Amino acid sequence: LQVGFYRNSCSSAELIVKDEVRKSVLKDKGVAAGLVRMHFHDCFVRGCDASVLIDSTSSNTAEKDSPVNNPSLRGFEVIDNAKAALESVCKGIVSCADIVAFAARDSVEISGGLGYDVPSGRRDGRISLASEALTNLPPPTFTVNQLTQSFANKGFTQEEMVTLSGAHTIGRSHCTSFSNRLYNFSGTMSQDPSLNPMYAAQLKQQCLQDGTNPNLVVPMNPGSPSIADTGYYIDILRNRGLFTSDQTLLSDPATASQVNQNAKTPKLWKTNFAAAMVKMGQIGVLTASAGEIRANCRVVN
Repeated sequence: LQVGFYRNSCSSAELIVKDEVRKSVLKDKGVAAGLVRMHFHDCFVRGCDASVLIDSTSSNTAEKDSPVNNPSLRGFEVIDNAKAALESVCKGIVSCADIVAFAARDSVEISGGLGYDVPSGRRDGRISLASEALTNLPPPTFTVNQLTQSFANKGFTQEEMVTLSGAHTIGRSHCTSFSNRLYNFSGTMSQDPSLNPMYAAQLKQQCLQDGTNPNLVVPMNPGSPSIADTGYYIDILRNRGLFTSDQTLLSDPATASQVNQNAKTPKLWKTNFAAAMVKMGQIGVLTASAGEIRANCRVVN
């Protein structure tokens, strides 16, 4: 991978993607969080090969239709639009995997995070299996030790895991991802004691116990849901981390001290986050003659 990979073959590639991201975020701010999450969900399963974009067929259920991605993963139409625009200017040149990586960077930047150079030259994979999403993506119920192991499996330090968890500063969550903390928490307690009681009461008004509506969503970081700031870490310090996997960062001395540091030094977190995103974009990539350049991001050639 190299920064400026398309300099000679499709010089406007990154600008075209950025333009599509900007247009989409103007219509719906939440798309930015969706695109950052899409990059993460792509890279943790088979590496950053755009396998998350492939549609299911009658004979195969693809990653995007795994319960961890459907119905919560969004932003697919942004990638489709960017790909269509690129195909009209430089046909068959820019991979879907690179578009996903560029779009995630643009989303971080548009949300107020630091922009960063994206090394590119990824190629697209041809395999997408729903079962692999379940085994590779850390669920919102993970403890700090499970998260540390899940990220270590992909080559990240515990510190980088805490840094990347800060992506939860933007976007929203479905009630189903944390309702276990509000109702029937354990044999003796109906509610997770590590959750701020006032915040829990507020969440219960938004997420009713019968939880029949799978589309109910709440902001991850209610104070500034569309700004990439360190409000996420400040929330955790106030026991207002939405997921078990957020609040658990206080349960270990090493991760707790990092949460404290990030809450106090936004600039440092933004810098570390940009570096961790670049590293994430290099997991298991296909380059040179491996993989292909998909003509349509939803189907293999």
